[in-house]
Amino acid sequence: MTHSIKRALISVSDKTGLIALGQFLSQQGVEILSTGGSAKALRDAGIAVIEVSDFTGFPEIMDGRVKTLQPKIHGGLLAVRGNPNHEQAMHDHGIENIDLLAVNLYPFEATVAAGADFETCIENIDIGGPALIRAAAKNHKFVTVVVDPADYSDIIDEMTANNGTTSAATRKKCAAKAYARTGAYDAAISGWFNAQTEQTFPTRLAIAGTLRQTLRYGENPHQQAAFYANSENRAGVATATQLQGKELSFNNFNDTDAAFELVAEFSDGPACVIVKHANPCGVAVGETLSDAYGRALACDTESAFGGIIAVNRTLDAKTATELAKLFAEVIIAPKIDSEALTILAARKNLRVLVTDGLPDPAATAPTIRTLAGGYLLQGRDNKIFDELKVVSKRPPSDREMADLRFAFIVAKHVKSNAIVYAKDGATVGVGAGQMSRINSSRIAAWKAADAAKVAGDEQSWAIGSVVASDAFFPFADGLVSAAEAGATAVIQPGGSMRDDEVIAAADAKNLAMVFTGMRHFRH
Repeated sequence: MTHSIKRALISVSDKTGLIALGQFLSQQGVEILSTGGSAKALRDAGIAVIEVSDFTGFPEIMDGRVKTLQPKIHGGLLAVRGNPNHEQAMHDHGIENIDLLAVNLYPFEATVAAGADFETCIENIDIGGPALIRAAAKNHKFVTVVVDPADYSDIIDEMTANNGTTSAATRKKCAAKAYARTGAYDAAISGWFNAQTEQTFPTRLAIAGTLRQTLRYGENPHQQAAFYANSENRAGVATATQLQGKELSFNNFNDTDAAFELVAEFSDGPACVIVKHANPCGVAVGETLSDAYGRALACDTESAFGGIIAVNRTLDAKTATELAKLFAEVIIAPKIDSEALTILAARKNLRVLVTDGLPDPAATAPTIRTLAGGYLLQGRDNKIFDELKVVSKRPPSDREMADLRFAFIVAKHVKSNAIVYAKDGATVGVGAGQMSRINSSRIAAWKAADAAKVAGDEQSWAIGSVVASDAFFPFADGLVSAAEAGATAVIQPGGSMRDDEVIAAADAKNLAMVFTGMRHFRH
């Protein structure tokens, strides 16, 4: 069923495309109703407009809070054409049909993101707009509702091609988008109010996202996927600009986020993280970015192939030259200088992202996961240590303590069970995602020996290293395994029923051991 548009109501906060839409509707002979700033912008462009207050015979009141909440407006949107009762009510009360509604809402999300005070945020909660949108969308059989300026051109094209009408399929599609917009808007308001009232786990959870990209497929080719951004406005993959390379895949998004979150933990100097399948395979800090990259790569040159590289400083030409030698899927940096970009441009398929900032490791926005029939919501893992407590007879040296801190930060970002060997501010072996902690320890030790062999060293890099565990050692065997690999110091949360046994084993091996009081499971 096509539907001829004779009267439109336009009331928009975002004026993008407004004049073009108004001019087209005017040329089509459509009567335009409007309010406030929208009406002024249209009149200034020479477009005939009827003020809503003139149309309804009732003035705007309460500083504009009440202007479209009127029976003549909502009756015109909700009336079912051809229904005798509706038509009689329209006749009795002087109500006329409204066939097209173009509305976008007060910028509540942007106001919150800008750090506005409570009252300013309250005043930017739109009431009339959502009511209009919901009414028009409900009656989409007869009314075309447009909530996104990006859709104006499609409506113009369809009306041009179809003698001033829109199709039932288009109106239904527009209605779906309209309800999604009001749903997302209410979710943003709900989330903000929850934060204001310190409700961590509200009775009803409202979440929303904006489609940024439809992906070729998900984790595997038979799975569909898309990327949605939320309103957190936190530096990272969601805010990044892609400067070159192929479209990001589902796995690229996931792995790049993992790499950038970890590299952001290091603020004191240049750092580089290389991630493969969401696990860091090499992490290092250095005097320079190129030094940090070289040391991160040396930890596991095999796994780094086809990985994700994240840095926490401006990517310079020297580092870019080294990065370009490795086949990588993605490079992400807060900034990239022009010479470095020229160097990377030679690798046309390499995805290069710039973010103009680093994610804040102390952010408090919760994380969410899906499961069958529901969601798991939790506070962000935004801390590293609770309290560092030396529990061994031998305290760690200053060098060991620095490496213990470094290794535990990395372990926080490794899939559990996680074991990380580190030396001189660089990982030398990483064991991830094993069902038993001792197996992760054995894998990490093997990785350290293999990395040394690749570098031409006869002695395993685990010798003289420190080791971090994301959770306590339930038995002494994992710690003994680390000692046998050559580690000299251990950092772990502690808290096991067998802590005394593990501490005794550390003392027997002359290991320095530190408890953090905080674990970092990552599943």
